[in-house]
Amino acid sequence: MTKTKIFFVTVLLLGVFHYTLAQSVQKTIKRLPDTGQTTSYTTTPGEDADYNINPPFFINNSNGTITDTVTGLMWQQVDGGEMTFDKATTYASNLVLGGYSDWRMPSILELNSLLNHDKNNPALNTVYFTATAAQYWWSGQKQVNDANKAWCANAGGGIGNHPVSETISAGGAKKFHVRAVRDISTPATITTRFIDNKNGTTTDQLTGLIWQQIPTDSMTWEQALITAENLVSGGSNQWRMPNIKELQSISEVSIYNPSISKTYFSGISTAFYWSSTSLANQSTKAWYLDTQFGITTQVLKTNKLRLLAVRSATTVTSMSTLFKAKESLSIYPNPSTGSFTLKADEPLGEIRIINQLGQTILKTNTNEKIITLFLAEKGIFQIICHHNQMTITKSIVVL
Repeated sequence: MTKTKIFFVTVLLLGVFHYTLAQSVQKTIKRLPDTGQTTSYTTTPGEDADYNINPPFFINNSNGTITDTVTGLMWQQVDGGEMTFDKATTYASNLVLGGYSDWRMPSILELNSLLNHDKNNPALNTVYFTATAAQYWWSGQKQVNDANKAWCANAGGGIGNHPVSETISAGGAKKFHVRAVRDISTPATITTRFIDNKNGTTTDQLTGLIWQQIPTDSMTWEQALITAENLVSGGSNQWRMPNIKELQSISEVSIYNPSISKTYFSGISTAFYWSSTSLANQSTKAWYLDTQFGITTQVLKTNKLRLLAVRSATTVTSMSTLFKAKESLSIYPNPSTGSFTLKADEPLGEIRIINQLGQTILKTNTNEKIITLFLAEKGIFQIICHHNQMTITKSIVVL
């Protein structure tokens, strides 16, 4: 995963490959946010929209800053405008905004966490982040083997390594802007990021995700969705295709060819790997990771790419698996202003509501098919209902 403030010891062998020798990393992101993609592009189970894990939620601090409650980071609401990479670095470190002076350039992981893949140009939640003329936003990280290139997020939703000379201020023709970030709390240090579970899987302690070590052979996007949903490995059948943020999270800017550690992902090679995330404005395409350096871009779903399946440490239920033709549980109104109703075809059973911190804030049990609940707290909440011999997870937005 690309991330900020990572301390590595690396060696250069034959002028081509970098190998990571240390795993110490500062955890600046509390949780990895969902991509925000809720639009469905296929009836095949397992696409991005079928899973809603750590849905994005922002707070406007009314002082030019936005707090991301999922990552625990604070962001500049309006980006700082077009400028060179060097000027962007100086700008961020000298910024005083919202009463804070500890602003900095984001890592590519942090920058990627802001992107909303249900939107395009810009792939941002423009309710909170003011749209500008930016085509790209600088991260604070350079390409490991080329100091003339830096990692950036683009307004279309991708991640790439671009020459610093491409921006207008450096004589180029593109608009590279800067958006500063700051830590709200002191990041925790993880001394061992990856753990080999000795069963063909690897746990990433930075995100809590568990990964296949050996990817599948190349297949189409639809075939990869099916393969991931039916996978049984490491004693679990809870596998799925990763969304593009999850997939990008294990790509490290400190290594390349491939950009994912071969020590902990023994079957990884320099290749293209599918994500479950479709391109918002072109439904025939999906996002993928190129592990030569770690860029994310998109391609037609009929192409054949490799699959590296993922699962969460806790059970996550696919909505499409539970609701094929007709949903058996509905929530209305959604969004609500506090009061909302759950309706099902069978008695609802046990109901739990969980907030953004993972805390259960309401728990009830009913034999009724219809129940009205009330939440005084505003935000996005997960409703977990043990209903009709199934565990159903849905989201409710309270305004």
